Amino acid sequence: MHEFSIVDSLLRLADEHAKKNNAKKVTKLEIKIGELSGVEPDLLKTAFDTFKEGTVCEEAEFIIINQPIVIKCNDCNYEGEPNKDEYVCPNCKGVNIKIIDGEDMYLMSLELEKED
Repeated sequence: MHEFSIVDSLLRLADEHAKKNNAKKVTKLEIKIGELSGVEPDLLKTAFDTFKEGTVCEEAEFIIINQPIVIKCNDCNYEGEPNKDEYVCPNCKGVNIKIIDGEDMYLMSLELEKED
């Protein structure tokens, strides 16, 4: 289950940013998970809640934004979501498409609380 290694990386990154900014804790951590990223949001949340204890993220709000698949049609220039489970342009029905979002996971923001 790679969600545990992802959480480990997120916690390390949060700790690094907290130290660099003289913060005592992270109050909010927001990530975006693409539908095709291979990351299971529920498992990631469970892993985060399990491993955050004793870290700068112990009291952090963990926000997950689910990113649907977004395509661009190279024939008609449509940009948007395809129909469910179809990798064709919903506008012209062409298959000359490129996925432009929904394959990755990003750390979108960290909110820190400074030391007194």
